[in-house]
Amino acid sequence: MNALTRRQTLGLLASSAATAGCTTATAPSPVSAVAATATGKAPLDEAGAKRLIDTVTDHLLRLSPESATGNNVDKGRYAALRSQLSDRSQAGQERFAATIRNDLGQIDGYDLSALSHSTRTTLEVIKSAYRTGLLGFSQPYGDVAVGGWRNTPYVVIQNVGAYLDTPKFLDTDHLIENAADAEAYVARLAQYPAQLDGETGRMQAAAAKGLIPPGFLIDKAVKQLTQSATDAAKGGGLVESLVRRTREKNISGGWDARTRAIATREVAPALQRQIAELQRQRAQATDAAGMWARPGGDAYYAYALRASTTTNMSPEEIHQLGLRTLDQLHGRMDPILRQLGYTKGTVGQRMQALAKDPKYQFSPGDKGRAEIMAFIQERLGIIRAQLPRGFRTLVKGNLEVKRLPPEEEPGAPGAYGGPGSPDGKIPGKFWINLRTTDLHSRYSLPDLAHHEAIPGHVWQGEYTFHLPLIRTLLAFNAYSEGWALYAEQLADELGVFDDFPVGRLGYLQSIGFRACRLVVDTGIHAKRWTREQGVQFFVERNGSNPLEVASEVDRYCSWPGQACGYEVGHQEINRQRDKAKAALGAAYDLRDFNDAVVLGGNVPMDVLALNVDEYIRQGRA
Repeated sequence: MNALTRRQTLGLLASSAATAGCTTATAPSPVSAVAATATGKAPLDEAGAKRLIDTVTDHLLRLSPESATGNNVDKGRYAALRSQLSDRSQAGQERFAATIRNDLGQIDGYDLSALSHSTRTTLEVIKSAYRTGLLGFSQPYGDVAVGGWRNTPYVVIQNVGAYLDTPKFLDTDHLIENAADAEAYVARLAQYPAQLDGETGRMQAAAAKGLIPPGFLIDKAVKQLTQSATDAAKGGGLVESLVRRTREKNISGGWDARTRAIATREVAPALQRQIAELQRQRAQATDAAGMWARPGGDAYYAYALRASTTTNMSPEEIHQLGLRTLDQLHGRMDPILRQLGYTKGTVGQRMQALAKDPKYQFSPGDKGRAEIMAFIQERLGIIRAQLPRGFRTLVKGNLEVKRLPPEEEPGAPGAYGGPGSPDGKIPGKFWINLRTTDLHSRYSLPDLAHHEAIPGHVWQGEYTFHLPLIRTLLAFNAYSEGWALYAEQLADELGVFDDFPVGRLGYLQSIGFRACRLVVDTGIHAKRWTREQGVQFFVERNGSNPLEVASEVDRYCSWPGQACGYEVGHQEINRQRDKAKAALGAAYDLRDFNDAVVLGGNVPMDVLALNVDEYIRQGRA
C-alpha cells in the first residue's frame, strides 16, 4: 500500500472531506454555437475541455488542501489552502459527495468525441473515479477514496485516521521556508483538534448503525492513539517539527510556546476523546474479522472489490485466481530453492527455512537499521543503471528513503511509497517500517525497493507530472499496485537478479505474497475466515514472515478489497503487453510499451486497454 498515504497525498484524498468556501462547479460554455450532437450532448473542444478540467481540479484541491501542499501548488490562487486541513466530519463528507456529483454531472453533459485521445482520457479518468466515489458515498459508513486507494469502513483504526496522517503530513510535506509557512503550520495545527473531533462524531454515528471494528484492531488503534496523545501532551513531535525547522532557517516567532499550547491543551484532549470512543466500542466488539459480520457487509465488500480492482470480478473468481497464480509461482520457485540446497518440504516450508539463514538477515537494533538503509541505496543504484533498457522516456526518480514514525509502525505494512511534488521540491518517499529488523531480509528487500520506489510507485508517479494536475491527484488501486508488481517483474527481466538468484527467489515470493492476498482477503470478508486462518495461509503456503503477515492480515481487515488490486492489475498489464506483442510483432519494443503504460497516466483497467490500443495503432502507422 497503493497507498497516502499513499500513500502520501493520495491517501489524504481518501479522507473524503471538504473545506468551507468550496465553490460549485461551473461548466465551460460550449465553444461552438452549434446544436447538441447526435448524442444529445453539447459538443466540447480542447479549449472548453481544459477549462472544465481546471474547474474540477480546483474543486478537488479545495476539498483536500493537504494535496495542494503535497504537490507544492498551494500558492497564487491556492495560497489560502496552505493554512487549511480537510474537514473529516460528516458535513465534510456530504459536501465532498455533493461536489463530485455536481462535477460529474457537468462532464456527463458534454460529447467528448471531438477531443484528442489524451484529453478524452483525462475526462474519462475523472468520470471513472467520481462514479466509483459516489458508489462509496452511498455506503452507510466509512472513508471513501475518490481517486485513491484507501477505502475503509472504519473512520479511525490502526492504519486509518488523522492521528496518523496529519502529524506526518505536517512534518514531511508542509515545507517551512519563511515565517508565512510557519504561521500556516500553526493555523493547521489549530484545526487539527476539530479534524479529530469530526472523525469522532462519525465513529459514533457508525457505531450507532452497528458498525463496530474487530476487537483486535481496536486494541492496536488504542495503543497507537495513546502514544500519540502522550506525545501531544508532552509537546512532542508536533511542536518539535516546527521548532526545529524554524531554528534551522533562523525564523523567529515564539513557535514553541504557541504550538505547545495547542498540542497540550487541544490536540491531546481530542486524541483522548477518540481513545474513549474506541474503548467504549471495544466493550461491544467481537473478533470476527470480515465484513460479512457487519451490517450491510456483503454489499460493502462488493463495492470495495469493484473500487480496488476496477473490475466486476466476484469474490469467488478472485479467490480462485489467487490459488492458481500461487501454484504457478511455486512451480518457478522450486528449482531455485533446489539450486540453493533446499530440497525437502513444500515451497512454503523451504522458504521458512531460508528465512532463518543468518547470511540473509540484518543485525538487530540500530546497527541493522543502518544496514537496511545502506542496502536499499545499493540496490536502487543497481536498478537505476538498467532503466534505459526498459523505458524510452526517463524521469528523475526523485526519492527520499525514510523510516516510518515509530507510533505508526505497529499497525503499518513493511513499507509504502509514492511520488513527490511535480516541481521536485518535495521528493518522493519510500517509507520503510523498521520497528524490528526481522521484518526484512537481504533477499526480499531489493524487490520491496523496486515496488515502492524505482521503477515502482515513485518512478511511475513522476510520469503523471506532464499531465494535467488532476491526473496526479487521481489514482486507481489496480493500476498503481499492478504497476508496482509489474515493476518488480521488470527489474527481474532487466537482469538485476541474474547474479543474485536468492533475490529472484525473493521477487517470486513477493508476487506469491500478492497471490495469497487474493485468497486471504476474499477468505476473510466473503468466506468467513478468521484472522488466524489468514495468517496461517501466508506462513504455510508461501513461507511468509509471520511478523509481517500479522500486520498485513490486520490491514486487509480494515481495508477490505484493497489488497486484491495488486495481482489483478499486474495480470491485466501483462495481458495488455501480450496483446501488443501479438499485434506488433517485430515492431514491438519493451521500451515503447512501458512508455505507453506510464505516459498514459494512472487509469482504470478499461482505460488502460484503450491506451494500449492507441499505442498499437500508432505502432502500425
